[in-house]
Amino acid sequence: MNQALSPLTASAAPTTAADGIQVMICDDSLAIRAAISRMLEAEPDIKVVARAGNGQLAVEELKRRKIDVVVLDIEMPVIDGIAALPLLLQQDPHLRVVMASTLTTRGAGIAMQALRLGAADYVHKPSAQSADGDGVFKQELIAKIRGLARIRRQAAAPVPAQAVPMRAPSATRPKLLAIGSSTGGPQALFTLVKGLGTNINVPVVITQHMPPNFTKILADHITGLGAMNCAEAADGMKLLPGRIYIAPGDRHLLVQASTDGYVAKLSDRPAENFCRPAVDPMIRSATSACGGRVLVVMLTGMGQDGLAATRELVTMGGTAIAQDEASSVVWGMPGAIARAGLCQAVLPITSLASKIHELLGVANIR
Repeated sequence: MNQALSPLTASAAPTTAADGIQVMICDDSLAIRAAISRMLEAEPDIKVVARAGNGQLAVEELKRRKIDVVVLDIEMPVIDGIAALPLLLQQDPHLRVVMASTLTTRGAGIAMQALRLGAADYVHKPSAQSADGDGVFKQELIAKIRGLARIRRQAAAPVPAQAVPMRAPSATRPKLLAIGSSTGGPQALFTLVKGLGTNINVPVVITQHMPPNFTKILADHITGLGAMNCAEAADGMKLLPGRIYIAPGDRHLLVQASTDGYVAKLSDRPAENFCRPAVDPMIRSATSACGGRVLVVMLTGMGQDGLAATRELVTMGGTAIAQDEASSVVWGMPGAIARAGLCQAVLPITSLASKIHELLGVANIR
């Protein structure tokens, strides 16, 4: 049964910050809906304005009220999350949808499919028994809801860019491209890789904070974009120019010099910045292997993973650029290196690819 929390009133006007962030929870489990509602309603700036037990009811709710973010379960009766997603976005193309996915290979595949279909992000769905006490899930979900609502509203009322100090261009051309990302990262990676096309003349390594099962699926979906081929990195794998290698879930991806280029090394060393894989060890190892000739691109993400190693890289003559605050779901990781004065450029996600081409000295050929 549909359990709306407020009267059914139509509203064509966009919500504002004063209204709070308007959220709908769509899940066939009453316990999950209740647990997530309690999490969100404890936040003063978030309002759960609707609950729905399946995709059809969610579509009907969206016709009745203005909603900023939908937390959408995948497996539901009547209309499931994947079928409901395009119907929701058809009604409101600016709606932000966060898919709730299980930590399984099948769940990972469906979550990545949803991102390709227009979902803004995903979260790992907790069990009904653990949802209330899952602090990591709560922190991640709230950060994503706040960031996605901000991006939605900025489309109507752009916020001036934050001034940050910029570095002069490096005197050396990079031999490797290293990308770090976390919260909001998969969607940002899709945009960036499509923009990069196929004419990249160095190996590309990526650390995206993501659990096992998800990184292999992410690599497959990036390959499916039709730009560069992408693989989950394996120990000893040769890193070839024009190809992308993603750190596998729960393993650090390190770069090691070889007699004829570079190879991937996987590490079970302890987590850094509470993450494994982490961005810092990837950049640190790449800096050593390439003699500082690395281009770091820091995308949306919580925390400061990558800051320490990027600082070391820049002192050795390397180059760093970052996604700007307006296009980031969370301006933690990119904001950390930007505010530290380590970046040569801070740009919207749609502008980063052309800057990378410029710094690598290549043309954009797709």
